[in-house]
Amino acid sequence: MPPNINVHLLPALFSPKEVLGGTAVIIDILRASTTICHALDAGASQVIPCLTVEEAREISTVGSAVRTKFNLDANEQLLLGGERGGVKIDRFDLTNTPTEYTSERVSGKTVLFTTTNGTKALHHAAQAEEVVIGAFVNLSAVVTCLENQNRPIHLVCAGTNGAISGEDVLFAGAVVARLLEKQPNLELKNDSTRLALDFWRSNSQNEAVFRQAMLDSQGGRNLQKLGLTADIERAGDRDLFDFVPTWNKQTNAISQ
Repeated sequence: MPPNINVHLLPALFSPKEVLGGTAVIIDILRASTTICHALDAGASQVIPCLTVEEAREISTVGSAVRTKFNLDANEQLLLGGERGGVKIDRFDLTNTPTEYTSERVSGKTVLFTTTNGTKALHHAAQAEEVVIGAFVNLSAVVTCLENQNRPIHLVCAGTNGAISGEDVLFAGAVVARLLEKQPNLELKNDSTRLALDFWRSNSQNEAVFRQAMLDSQGGRNLQKLGLTADIERAGDRDLFDFVPTWNKQTNAISQ
């Protein structure tokens, strides 16, 4: 049994050293976590999370010395993916829409990936012993991974532009609820964990209520304004994948 579980409603609400020695689950439901899972399932060899657009472009430059840092050879096929403000970045190959990451587009290639919220949250949790990616599309796999942990669990919600976002809290609460079913004595370490659990319980009575909560969230409202409601629907689909992406801090690569 893991000793305790902690929900962090925003990266800014915890110090990086708080996750030292624990397992951190990075949660950016709309949409980085969901998209990373889609990319890897479609056969991408790895996803490299970049903090800035400039970093991603520099790595992608043919002959760039930065490639050596990430163990990329000169012939590595690279794609630029991500968003700023929810929309495609100029001269990038892909946006942050999960269904764009098809086998035809990404199989056998490395995706250099940068987003407004998710990649920053991941790097903020770098002091954790293990960093994994969680989304509704791999919910059961995440729960199975965590129930076998013997270290503290940290559920890190990425939020939206520095604000708490309901879809991330909803997922964190779902994970807590699932783990409590299996381990009733699991210690809920902070009040944010209880808040997330209560939010999940109040918005999961049935599928319609859950889907409406996704739409009503901060991230959901933002995507609807951009005409990306289909991305919200896809991000709410549960258990499309049975793997948990893991971040290798030494190579800065996320893989299955």
